[in-house]
Amino acid sequence: MALATGSPSPERKRARPRLWMVFAAVGLGAPMLALLGLSLVRVYDDQLIRQTETELIAQGVVVTEVYRELLREQVGTEPYGVGRLAPWPFPGPSGSHLRPILPSLRASSEVLPAVEEPPLSAISAEPRALRAGDRLSPLLIQVARSTLAGIRVVDTQGVVVASSSSGLGTSLVAREEVQRALRGGHGGVLRRRLADPEDAPLASLSRDTGVRVTVVLPVLEGERVWGAVVLSRTPMTFAKALYADRWNLTATGLVLVAVVALMSLAAATLVVRPVRALVRQTRAIAASAPEGFVPVSRPVVEELAELSESLAGMASALRDRNQYIRSFAANVSHEFKTPLASIQGAVELLRDSADAMSPEQRERFLANIDADARRLTRLVQRLLELARADSLVARPASTELAPLLASLAERARAQGLSVEVGTVPTGLRLGLPSEVLEDIVWQLIANASQHGGEDVRVRLEADVVDEGRARVLVRDDGKGISEANRARVFDAFFTTARERGGTGLGLTIAQSMLRAFGASLELLPPREKGAAFAVVAPPR
Repeated sequence: MALATGSPSPERKRARPRLWMVFAAVGLGAPMLALLGLSLVRVYDDQLIRQTETELIAQGVVVTEVYRELLREQVGTEPYGVGRLAPWPFPGPSGSHLRPILPSLRASSEVLPAVEEPPLSAISAEPRALRAGDRLSPLLIQVARSTLAGIRVVDTQGVVVASSSSGLGTSLVAREEVQRALRGGHGGVLRRRLADPEDAPLASLSRDTGVRVTVVLPVLEGERVWGAVVLSRTPMTFAKALYADRWNLTATGLVLVAVVALMSLAAATLVVRPVRALVRQTRAIAASAPEGFVPVSRPVVEELAELSESLAGMASALRDRNQYIRSFAANVSHEFKTPLASIQGAVELLRDSADAMSPEQRERFLANIDADARRLTRLVQRLLELARADSLVARPASTELAPLLASLAERARAQGLSVEVGTVPTGLRLGLPSEVLEDIVWQLIANASQHGGEDVRVRLEADVVDEGRARVLVRDDGKGISEANRARVFDAFFTTARERGGTGLGLTIAQSMLRAFGASLELLPPREKGAAFAVVAPPR
């Protein structure tokens, strides 16, 4: 009967995720996958930029060294160049002559505007730098054919003295990255690439019209700047990179699809399957099938477990209530049937033979009718009391026991009953309204007087059972209750004093009233003599 009250089943002790956790996991999973995909795209984009910058740095270092050697042949031991102003941006190991150059550009770096072809310089290139550049230009042209990079060498005034294509004699001094390199610093920037009318639509998929990576390295001789090397190249487009790495990306995509499928399957397992089991349970309840009164075996999440147990408890409670109503209706029908049949028979006899009856006979029949009518009246009154008890709404209350029990004992003695008050702890209170407790204790006193025999004595006591319960004891020294009747004493309409006006509803009404307050009425184990009842309720 634990399920009838919706109490937890033993399986409830297992840890289950809450429903909000499931939805949160599924809801967060999808954005996380999307963010993961975007981050992978961004990381991939960064990698393309850095790869291009690294390659340009490697080429630029070689070109720088070659140009410096060619220029040294022209300069000899004469002073040349300008003093270095900017520190080297990449610190090397302490006490070492190493000068590392590290890539620093990212896809999120600022993209500078595109520049047109540089203008011709208003000043002439430095002659020695120009002669060194003439010897270097064929080499740059051969390198550019393989690396696809644009390479230019400028003198200390920013005038191009060597180039992999055209532009000799033009000036790059207006570009900020060139200015930084001519001060001895390292310059790496992203510039917007001018769109080529022959570009394919996919050529600029990753960003509008694409960018160019530009790296500018100073040509250093000690602490003197002898010029700069400017290298630029368009990094591989995102679409081309995807195509080149299509097999790995396809495998990654399949893994992501599998993860999403597993998440969907997990959501279906955690939510959909238990919900379908709940639907089957409700249909079983509607059909009064036994499986409807048992909670779902594997509800997975806590809320669905609670819902299933509540449904099972509700179904069991409704079934028990239906059985109670059926039994109650049968008992009421039986209790009303006997006096009604007696009244009807007496009325028919009086109607048919009233003139032939003696006054004593008529009076006996009328007395029977009156007694049966009074019994029906008592039954109706008790049924109304039972209905009120079943619908009683509990309210917080507290009653001090000592004065109440003393008052009931005095009331009973005034009616000729032998009632005494035993041990009652001082100040002990019970969590019941005084009128409810008074009605129930008086019912127990009346039952003892009615069923205990002549000269029965009743004793009222009170004690504390434990921290959460106290009780009022009603004991008598009468005939007691037989073992067969002990199992039926709380059944509605069961009484052994029907001929004395008993209805068998007194204890049923008392139980219903106490149930509303979380209290109970108990029949205590038998002693040598008499019977004992206890009203058990929380102390206040």
